[in-house]
Amino acid sequence: MGFNREKFKRTELLLGEAAMERLENACVTVIGLGAVGSHAIEALARSGVGTLRIVDFDEIGESNFNRQLLAVEPNLGRLKTDAAEERLRQINPDMKVEIFNTLCHKDTFDEVFKERTDVVVDAIDSLNPKVNVLFELVRHNIDVVSCMGAARKIDPTKITTGDLSDTLYCPLARSVRKRLRRMGVDEGVHCVYSTEVVAKDTVSDTMEPNYFDAGRLRNPMGSLSMISGIFGYVAALEALKRVVDSPVFNCSSSQV
Repeated sequence: MGFNREKFKRTELLLGEAAMERLENACVTVIGLGAVGSHAIEALARSGVGTLRIVDFDEIGESNFNRQLLAVEPNLGRLKTDAAEERLRQINPDMKVEIFNTLCHKDTFDEVFKERTDVVVDAIDSLNPKVNVLFELVRHNIDVVSCMGAARKIDPTKITTGDLSDTLYCPLARSVRKRLRRMGVDEGVHCVYSTEVVAKDTVSDTMEPNYFDAGRLRNPMGSLSMISGIFGYVAALEALKRVVDSPVFNCSSSQV
């Protein structure tokens, strides 16, 4: 592929040449390019990942501006995949970008994962598609880093990682865990989550369309760009660890 290694020299100084070779030859899939996923692809591109497969069907709207990396005025109304591809190529034009402008769920799973991927970052923020995709990933033995609820959180020190079966105090993680258990999946989903107990008054009384679950409405939740960004960067780091076998990570802590 022949990357310009000077761009990633400082990463190579930390991880080593062999790790950079693995990154350059790796494929990482990110599903969902919103508050968490947009930051994850940024970090992965700046780490020297050779192929990024990006999956989203949505457009950039005004409600995205408080937390999503791709939400800038020139991108308003654009497909998130198009805006993401443009930014990724500005970071590393040598990187391969595979675009799936679709909602990833059980009916589109085989299309999205027709070709191999080394690890998946799940940044889906709606329950039904998230559960269905996680079930398929586990069933197909595809390594995944799944991002749980970043909305309504304000304390970055409560963000941590671990198996879904060990998550605490996260309502989204609890719902995902219960549904997957009913489907026969008890463990094997690595998560980024927060143990922060959130305030109940951070959910709007108004409703908005839920484009992931046709015909249903959902309550918007309060959020901060700082917390969503940290979730995305931690997820990218966890994905990188799965690609790179480096002693640098052997003594690292899972607590941010």
